[in-house]
Amino acid sequence: MRKCCSASSVEYRCARFRRAGLASLLVGLGLLVQPIVAVAADLLEMRESLYNNIFIFADADSVSMTFGQNKRYYTESNMKLSDPGALTVDYTRYMTLGIAYAPKLERIAEIGLGGGRTVSYLGAALPDTGILAIELDKDVVDLAKKYFKFQETARLRAVVSDGRAFLLKDSEKWDVILIDAYRGPFVPFHLLTQEFYRLVKSRLNPGGVVVQNIEPSTMLFDSASATLKSVFPSVDLYDGGGNVVAIGYDGPSLPQAELLARAAKVQERYKLRYDLTKLAADRRVLNRASGKILTDDFAPVETMRAIEQKNEKWKEQTEVPR
Repeated sequence: MRKCCSASSVEYRCARFRRAGLASLLVGLGLLVQPIVAVAADLLEMRESLYNNIFIFADADSVSMTFGQNKRYYTESNMKLSDPGALTVDYTRYMTLGIAYAPKLERIAEIGLGGGRTVSYLGAALPDTGILAIELDKDVVDLAKKYFKFQETARLRAVVSDGRAFLLKDSEKWDVILIDAYRGPFVPFHLLTQEFYRLVKSRLNPGGVVVQNIEPSTMLFDSASATLKSVFPSVDLYDGGGNVVAIGYDGPSLPQAELLARAAKVQERYKLRYDLTKLAADRRVLNRASGKILTDDFAPVETMRAIEQKNEKWKEQTEVPR
């Protein structure tokens, strides 16, 4: 499930929805505990899937996919109706930077579909690349097709599966693996452990990279970055405005000049809407990882998520590359 506004919780800020009866509906589901505030939007559809309470909202020029959990909303995807090809949230643009790191771009996988905006953008931009979206919730895939213009093609496919389970049973190799899966406010623990990252690494081609969206404002960030770095020697971080995008890869850290040259080469070839050279200029290198490494037998995600830190704390562990 793709987080498109923030992995941090957004307390119920909705107050006057145009569709009558929404407040009573949410109360009945146990999802509304305080008065609705703020945004005028229509509730187009609500589904109770096996994994989520899913709400599709729309206003004059946008549609969003929102999950309700523990009396809060979490925005998973957003699309501008007048410009469906846009990546409306900063961090999703930084997720595309993985293609500047990889030496080839034949196959890309993403764990967590949401509305399918990132894979749709890459599918349109990379005409010769095969892309697979791995999504746990079948209803999410259905709603992405219904409201977010996600369309499967010969090159862009979706499969309904847990991301880790899929990688375990499928030995195919990938050039870039994107991880943008959330369950409410946090990444499912089994997609944050050392064993999981070792599995991801085993499914990458030589020079391949993993790109993950990590919420930075809690102790979980420290452990997630430390665990990623325990498997991938080099980890670069990008501030996505409320989320941090981590890119992990083998070998020594790329000199900034080399990364910018790679980004410029890919940008020149594909003429991407969001310039990779400008995005790469915001890179920070993880030079010390202070968190506890998460393993399958010890991953207290919920506890770590509950202890707040400052959003800027992650920058203390990084340096600007040269």
